[in-house]
Amino acid sequence: MATRKAMIALAGTAALALTLTSCSGGSSDQSGDDGDFSGDITFLTNRTDLEADGTWDAYVAEFQKTYPDINVTVEAITNYADDVRTRMSSPNGYGDVLLIPEVPADQFPDFFEPLGTVDELTDDYRFVSEKAYGGDVYGLALGGTANGVIYNKDVFEAAGITELPTTEDEFLDALEKIASETDATPFYTNYKDGWPLGGQWTSNIDAITGNSGAQNEMAHDKAPWTEGTDIYAIDSLLYDVVAAGLNEADPLTTNWEQSKTDLATGKIGSMVLGSWAISQLQTAATDAGASEDVIGFMAFPSSKDGEQFSTIGGDYKLAINKNSSHKTAAHAWLDWLIEDSGFTDSQGMISAVKSADLPDNLSSLEDAGVQLIENDPAPEGEEGLLSSVADASQVDIWGNIYRQQLVDVARGQADGDKDSFFADLNERWGSAVDQLAG
Repeated sequence: MATRKAMIALAGTAALALTLTSCSGGSSDQSGDDGDFSGDITFLTNRTDLEADGTWDAYVAEFQKTYPDINVTVEAITNYADDVRTRMSSPNGYGDVLLIPEVPADQFPDFFEPLGTVDELTDDYRFVSEKAYGGDVYGLALGGTANGVIYNKDVFEAAGITELPTTEDEFLDALEKIASETDATPFYTNYKDGWPLGGQWTSNIDAITGNSGAQNEMAHDKAPWTEGTDIYAIDSLLYDVVAAGLNEADPLTTNWEQSKTDLATGKIGSMVLGSWAISQLQTAATDAGASEDVIGFMAFPSSKDGEQFSTIGGDYKLAINKNSSHKTAAHAWLDWLIEDSGFTDSQGMISAVKSADLPDNLSSLEDAGVQLIENDPAPEGEEGLLSSVADASQVDIWGNIYRQQLVDVARGQADGDKDSFFADLNERWGSAVDQLAG
């Protein structure tokens, strides 16, 4: 099967007016589109750092060598998710190409152009089901990430850790060694910034048990915070790290930007983050006069029958505003970013194109025999069910609030203990499952 890029090129050669039909399964509305590779389009992105350092300007200049009549304005937004959701209230307020913020799956057709069907795209692209609804794909990943733990190799070596931990107990033992043998903070939660306590942890669901359907099953589980499940293991580790005093002294004063430098220079031993952060940590190391080789990455400390797993998933997904007046140009920019820009190579991310090699920064997982797995798509009719259950239960599994509360309990700043906290989560979650999943 031809990739979307090839399909667009063929359609453009044969008949420009048919370009979008060929790459959108014939389901898009072409009203207002000039049917040509020309026009002014706006691209919304969260990567303000790439705007500041001129990277986006360089990409646009390279893109225009192939598409000289398409003018791309890049708008980098600091508070991306909230601001773009607000702007989506206006049909033309959210650019032509954008990264999909948190939007219920059943609303994808209201805002975004279908890019093809799951069946059409799955042979050539990774992560196609993550922003799909009704069999149509509404977003393709600009890049992907493996989930796990980033650590400082020198700190681990100074603590006498010669083998990477593969279980929770081994990880806690490693942190204890860091605490006793070095001056580094063994583990950093990034509590104050919040977002690192959300998806960076939850994305490890499936990796604990090696069950690629664990997220879908959680939407039906009335008591998921029970020993033996993925979410129990994930939140139990966070609780146990904090309860043992192996994290930063004052979570209320953490700082994400500073934490990158502190980990890179050996003041912090480890953080739960996706592999997307490796390049940022390596830059922090070189900026501080250290070697980028000091940054290590390992699977989440868990194993199933001696096997370790790491979930891989797409980062923000590129989408096209269904109201764009220049959809052909928008498709060209979207496809160029994914297939020709070299973005994933420069950022150390997994390419959405299946034929592309894995980035060098994941060689440690390959060397350790870690199996990479993708989450199974939700069953038809259950797209968005997990998010709906989370919303109804007020347990923001992709956010930071409930894990901040978990940290507060673990450090003795809120009433309760692990058992009582998990019991409350199960009660709220179970009621939502009864309401929504039957």
